Amino acid sequence: MQSTSREVFSRHPVVSCRDLDVARRTLSEVYLPMDFPSASASTSLDMSLNVIKVGRVTAGYLQFGDAMRIQTVEAANYHVDIPVAGKARMQAGPRDPVHGTPQTAAIFAPGLPVDLDCDDDFAQIALMLPKAGLQFELESLLGHSLKRPLEFSMALDLASPPGRTVLRALRLIDAASNQDDGMLQHPLAAHRLEQVLIHSLLLAQPHNYSEVLRATPPHAGGHSVSEAVDLMRARPAHAWTTAELAAASSTSVRSLQENFRRSVGTSPMRYLRDFRLEQVHKELVATEPGAATVTEVAARWGFVHLGRFAAAYRQRFGERPSDTISR
Repeated sequence: MQSTSREVFSRHPVVSCRDLDVARRTLSEVYLPMDFPSASASTSLDMSLNVIKVGRVTAGYLQFGDAMRIQTVEAANYHVDIPVAGKARMQAGPRDPVHGTPQTAAIFAPGLPVDLDCDDDFAQIALMLPKAGLQFELESLLGHSLKRPLEFSMALDLASPPGRTVLRALRLIDAASNQDDGMLQHPLAAHRLEQVLIHSLLLAQPHNYSEVLRATPPHAGGHSVSEAVDLMRARPAHAWTTAELAAASSTSVRSLQENFRRSVGTSPMRYLRDFRLEQVHKELVATEPGAATVTEVAARWGFVHLGRFAAAYRQRFGERPSDTISR
């Protein structure tokens, strides 16, 4: 995906047009109100846009054939512009501009308008991440509410560890978007991909809470672990997230993860997966052949990605789930 103009999310086209009004209206509906100040009524735009939704995240592939300038209103959410071809000068309000290339992306915070001055044959992946979603995930990681707005370092070096992490997440999303019955079709899996993308930014890209996040989480004892375990065992098919378990256990995500590591020797999500596998195995052993399918049993216990379920099952029990039920 990096340093290539290959079209992304190609099975999800929204528009391919040369009409200025159509382009303006489509981009405003998908992202936020914007205009093309350098264009005249007779301008031929040559724009194409592909868009998918990953939970609450909007992920789009935007391409222009000709040089184009774009101005937006003040953003309500966070935006990440990742060039994959060509160059653009990217500026948010009075802040210093970022010179976007396939090696450098830009992150824009809510509250400021954005000005993009794009060269010929420019293409980018344009992400819109919900302000409330990023704030919730960050508060869950910190274990307390935010005292000031989250502000990222604007320039994202795509060759750095943070940049490579984001690109890996996007490659996974792009691959899933090409499958008719892929991960994006399942709410639980889509939520996981959304979290991977958000956490990639929160944990890797520098921002005004980075130092606090890097601090060692306090040890809060085993009470939070027992509460989380009780919740998962009571509702194993529920689409639990570590953030939701931490909130229900009155602790932070980092504290819960650390306490699980110390008390159980694994992470909350790995514990949940292993518990689900045990329950599936018990049910398959007790099921008469023909009374139920492996897919039905796995779905009842919260598994939505059958390929990964089958691999984890075989690793855990030394046989395929279909072998278990056939006995």
